[in-house]
Amino acid sequence: MNPETLAQEILAVIAPIAAALRPGEETDITASDIVLERPRNRDHGDWASNIAMRLAKRLGTNPRELAQQIADGLVNVDGIAAADVAGPGFVNIRLDAAAAGALAKTIVDAGETYGSNDSQAGRSINIEFVSANPTGPLHIGHTRWAALGDAIARLLAASGANVAREFYINDAGAQMERFAASIVAAAKGEPTPEGGYVGGYIADLAQRVIAARPDFTELADHDQLLVARELGYEYQLAEQQASLAQFNVDFDVWFSERILHADGEDGGPSLVDQAVDRLREQGHVFDEEDAVWVRTTDFGDDKDRVIRRSNGEYTYFAADAAYYLNKGDRGFEHKIYLLGADHHGYVHRLKALAGAAGDDPEKDIEVLIGQLVSVGGARLSKRAGNIIEMDDLREWLGTDALRYSLERYPADSPLALDPELLQKRTNDNPVFYVQYAHARTHNVARNAGDSGVDRSEFVPETLTHETESALLGALQEFPRLVAFAAEVREPHRIARYLEELAGLYHRWYDNCRVIPQGDDPIESVHRTRLWLNDATGVVLRNGLQLLGVSAPERM
Repeated sequence: MNPETLAQEILAVIAPIAAALRPGEETDITASDIVLERPRNRDHGDWASNIAMRLAKRLGTNPRELAQQIADGLVNVDGIAAADVAGPGFVNIRLDAAAAGALAKTIVDAGETYGSNDSQAGRSINIEFVSANPTGPLHIGHTRWAALGDAIARLLAASGANVAREFYINDAGAQMERFAASIVAAAKGEPTPEGGYVGGYIADLAQRVIAARPDFTELADHDQLLVARELGYEYQLAEQQASLAQFNVDFDVWFSERILHADGEDGGPSLVDQAVDRLREQGHVFDEEDAVWVRTTDFGDDKDRVIRRSNGEYTYFAADAAYYLNKGDRGFEHKIYLLGADHHGYVHRLKALAGAAGDDPEKDIEVLIGQLVSVGGARLSKRAGNIIEMDDLREWLGTDALRYSLERYPADSPLALDPELLQKRTNDNPVFYVQYAHARTHNVARNAGDSGVDRSEFVPETLTHETESALLGALQEFPRLVAFAAEVREPHRIARYLEELAGLYHRWYDNCRVIPQGDDPIESVHRTRLWLNDATGVVLRNGLQLLGVSAPERM
């Protein structure tokens, strides 16, 4: 019996009680009003609900008396072994072994779909993350957002949302000109220009440019900059894409900033030009001192924003506005931005922009700010010189350990990783602990097959050991946890859940045998325990998949 079914059974018990207490009145009680939680002390049962305390005032009765009426009704429900009242009006419910154990077969039958839910169904969500300038390698800060952004997208998709992962390529503006000038200087053996980019990777790009254009140094200065900018951009972006792919992060959309500034069809206005006009139509644009402003203070911003300067040049805010509007034009009703620790000032700005565009700043846009991450003993990049590269971290610590560790903590908490711990193959290493539990489920299944234990029989009422009850209870929680983690954008809840599940599985393994001892015969309980073993493997694998981490079958 899953929580949704149990909630419906509780509702069926409550309905006649409410009708008797409030004859002729509509109480409007639904199953969604019934919150079920797992008691910390398993002696208190499998589930607990505070529904009696929530309804007592509305129904004009005492919470504890109402709880007792509910408990008396629940003991007559098939699959419920006991129900009693605790404290001021909690209803504690214990399922019978067959009802609780039936979950194991449900999970195995569902396979990779177990945990999926429809809590985000019907939502079209654009999640933008990483979005680095294409002027250098991805670094440690990008690595954290790559892991978190991808995991959030996986959670949203598993919860039924239509999700697009988007990378905004900052390929317009002064940084691209400095990038080009740096490559040209390296190609000519000249010093890096002031404000330019340094590092061995610039020299490497320069050599690639020369190889592609042997006539490079013979070109006019303007043409040298143009060729260096375009080829350098192409090569560096390809490196970033390769780095992300090796980190198990794939984007659905690579959006070029240049699109926003390009002329429209038949030489018409650009998307940036159009953005100003569209915001003006919403009534939040005004002209002052020959400049064009957006009245973002109407939506909580600390000051109004200039969108076009008095000299006719657009500000960065204009590109932000055009980009935001373009996302809506592409059908994304909800936009999530994942920004670095130095972008706190963007939160109010982007939310105000959503309001000025006619959207709901509290509903249609979400801005998440990540905090800094450090790795003890990490060395600066040999190529870039002043950063810790994503590729170096991945090659040093491994994709699985790095992703899992970055996703194991809330995004808004500073994070210091211990490389020595992450490279250990012991239970002290959280990712190893979880992956080992998954591998153990496969080892148990292989050994069971060799011993003649199969899943030809399923008798859930035999799963009576306390460790089986605890393990089944945790497995039951997975779909609800996936939905909640998606709603609050917190992948770390999945990681912590998997660690708890692994611990419960290891304790079950120590106490309950799938393979009979010695010459003992194979019984129903052994075959049924194999179902429970395999169900645990399914959930561990599905959880790791949500984090973009592998689930090895042997370790």
